[in-house]
Amino acid sequence: MTDADAGPGLDRVLTVPNALSILRLVFLGLFVWLLVTTDDRVAAALLLGAAGVTDFFDGYIARRFHQVSRLGAVLDPTVDRVVLVTSILSITVYGAVPIWLTAVVLGREVLVSVAVLVLAAMGARRIEVLWVGKASTFGLMVCFPLFLGGDGPGLWARVLTDLTWVVAVPALGASLYSAAAYVPEARYALAAGRTGAGAAGRDGPSRDVPSRDVPSRDGPGEGSSGSVDAGAVP
Repeated sequence: MTDADAGPGLDRVLTVPNALSILRLVFLGLFVWLLVTTDDRVAAALLLGAAGVTDFFDGYIARRFHQVSRLGAVLDPTVDRVVLVTSILSITVYGAVPIWLTAVVLGREVLVSVAVLVLAAMGARRIEVLWVGKASTFGLMVCFPLFLGGDGPGLWARVLTDLTWVVAVPALGASLYSAAAYVPEARYALAAGRTGAGAAGRDGPSRDVPSRDVPSRDGPGEGSSGSVDAGAVP
């Protein structure tokens, strides 16, 4: 996204996408409250699903109506991480998913987050988001509420759980694959950061490395753009 596409208000705070990110946190709080105090797993699952829908719409609105902001570029992926970790831990404590699945998913998140911090500290350049990473994260975010909804007696609950596993297994595999696929991307980003723009200009850039100055949105959420800072890798 260019400066013209982003518009002049990159420092805006009061935007619809930012409001949706805050609403997602409100939904998360209500989700935990429903799950802990009322034991209404179906309502909690629906509310968590609604939180996921807001993640799609804030990205769409930011692109369609030019409401990209610097705050949103940080707020959106941060809220996504909070929603992901909190909802997964809550559903696991509730007993709707096996502990090993939670350990693998959160282990991958911790690994990527630590790698992002290390790369940023070492001055790495931006990393291109892989489609498989975005798709697998979305798939897992869909699966956990479905596991919660299917955690009960009756034939429909059993069928829902079985169908969810059909989605969860390939989504989990794609998530692990994307983590491995980011390794060469991270190596390039680190080399590009150390070399600097001057060397890239002399040798001819091998990839399109956009500027750090303008945040962008492309796809669900502000942190899911085609090219992003290392901190937004899904």
